[in-house]
Amino acid sequence: MGLLTGLFVAALALAIIMAGAWQVQRMTRNSGWIDTIWTFGTGAVACALALAPLQGGAAPDWRQWLAAALAACWSVRLGGHIFSRTRKVPDDPRYRAKMESWGPKAALRLFWFLQAQAAIALLLVGAVMLAAHHPDPHFRWLDGLAIVIFALGIMGEALADSQLHNFKRNAAPHTICDKGLWSWSRHPNYFCEWLCWYAFPLLAIGGTFTPGWLALLAPLFMYWTLVYASGIPPLEAHMRRTRPEAFAAYARRTNAFFPAPPRRD
Repeated sequence: MGLLTGLFVAALALAIIMAGAWQVQRMTRNSGWIDTIWTFGTGAVACALALAPLQGGAAPDWRQWLAAALAACWSVRLGGHIFSRTRKVPDDPRYRAKMESWGPKAALRLFWFLQAQAAIALLLVGAVMLAAHHPDPHFRWLDGLAIVIFALGIMGEALADSQLHNFKRNAAPHTICDKGLWSWSRHPNYFCEWLCWYAFPLLAIGGTFTPGWLALLAPLFMYWTLVYASGIPPLEAHMRRTRPEAFAAYARRTNAFFPAPPRRD
């Protein structure tokens, strides 16, 4: 299987997965399952592409197993977190607000919105595939750096999620978590998520493997998605509606995305 064939198969699989996510939302009326299915589906397709033989039908080598392991770790950790969260709530307020703004055509527009998410997922699984099939058989310093960056990202994201969970258990009404990593960034989980995806370009670039540079599209589009599309904007719009005073004070002293020491309020 060649690179282009692999991407075509992945695109078809992701489109089907997100059509299934749309149907699940229609059946349960809980849009939180969309992100759960997207995360597990993206991870599964990424692992399949990483381990698929591109030439000669040879067994997967260490680089393929490494890329697949990183993708699986990302998918299981994030997907498990979203799954646990979704079971406890009737709906995701971000999707609910978006669908309410769409009016009578909400169901159709949600379908195509989820297909756009499938396209973004294709960029991510493409990066995993390029990382897995870099032709250099040796372990390079870039490979070591990729592992370190991924570990920092996944541990930081898990820590941020844990801090937020602990805060919510005893939080007073209309308050916002500003402890730990959340005092340095309003969305440290998103920042660490973005950081994870830099591991795959580092595995993919270098030497004469020119296609590997395309793996940079994964963190670039992840940044755009989190900062300008379906990440920060709808979440902060929800916080402005539900906790306007607390959020305004929080926003004045805390960066939105990139971590920095909190400013004096």
